[in-house]
Amino acid sequence: MIIREPVRDRQQRKRDVLRRLEEDHDLWVATASAAGEPLLVPLSFVWDDGTLLMSTRRTNPTARNLTPRGRVRLSLGHTRDVVLVDGLAEVVEGRDLLRASADAFAAKLGWDPRDREPWVYLRVTPRSVKAWREEDELPGRLLMRDGTWLV
Repeated sequence: MIIREPVRDRQQRKRDVLRRLEEDHDLWVATASAAGEPLLVPLSFVWDDGTLLMSTRRTNPTARNLTPRGRVRLSLGHTRDVVLVDGLAEVVEGRDLLRASADAFAAKLGWDPRDREPWVYLRVTPRSVKAWREEDELPGRLLMRDGTWLV
């Protein structure tokens, strides 16, 4: 039996999104190769000064796909509580990442990639954020547009 939650207003959805960005550990990362081949992988993340910070090997397709264009879609949650983030990603070498950001990543996730040569950080700046639970929350699901919160 599916228990439906009450419809949230946009302010509550934003609060819920920000809580998940602070508390969740993992998300789905969707990229595409230059040839248009889609890729979907889970990565751990930390919400760091208004951006999402992840790490992967430099040679992994996710990092390679982000290099030419930087466009990425991220998803938190399951199909009945969705947060979609479209953003622009940059690849940051471990030695170039601010110490406070690297320390926050290591503290939250329990591992530190900054001294692992083949690993890089991926910093995603959100451009669009949508959040909804069920069909009744589809109206008003857009919470951020062009990098600016609408609520």
